[in-house]
Amino acid sequence: MVTAVNNSTSPTTGASSLTGNSVQAQQDRFLKLLVTQMKNQDPLNPMDNAEITSQMAQLSTVTGIEKLNETLNAFTKAQAFQSVNMIGHYVLAPGEHMDLASGTALGGVELASAADDVTVKIFDSKGNLVKTLDLDKLDAGVNAFTWDGKNEAGTAAADGSYTFTVTAKLDGEAVNATSLAVGKVQSVLMDDVGPALSVSGMGLVDLDDIKQVL
Repeated sequence: MVTAVNNSTSPTTGASSLTGNSVQAQQDRFLKLLVTQMKNQDPLNPMDNAEITSQMAQLSTVTGIEKLNETLNAFTKAQAFQSVNMIGHYVLAPGEHMDLASGTALGGVELASAADDVTVKIFDSKGNLVKTLDLDKLDAGVNAFTWDGKNEAGTAAADGSYTFTVTAKLDGEAVNATSLAVGKVQSVLMDDVGPALSVSGMGLVDLDDIKQVL
């Protein structure tokens, strides 16, 4: 299920209180039972230390998991509200589309290592090669590039949607290259795994897949 995130917050005190009481109640019950067992144990056959240790470990595990879940939930919510600040900004994320408008289009590439020969091939909606860009040397990591909208003949291509591929080499050996598309963040949503961004031309993009904010 996906729900939208906005700038308003809802009270969570009640839910936190219930969770805290649940853990505290378990601790209280365990300690009362343990004390009662020790008081009524047979002096000639006392409780095994290993048994007591095992029970303590079980309680500690339950309490630890409860606190870990609370921490993860709080972290996820914090990520979502921080992501709200990205609305209206352009981002780079894995993808192969680019939009040409007024003679300018943006794209990007993520390189696993530095490369001395990086080539971008741009195609129209019918799959025809429109332009080949030679980006020369690029450092490892995320690199953005610009296309001036000129085709191989040097004339202006029509505004619209295009696709592109990237190849990279270092000393003649292939370098792993990931094409990055540019899109505008329209909204932030929460799904089952955390915050996701609704990005123009890309749909929903996980926050972890955002490579750069432009």
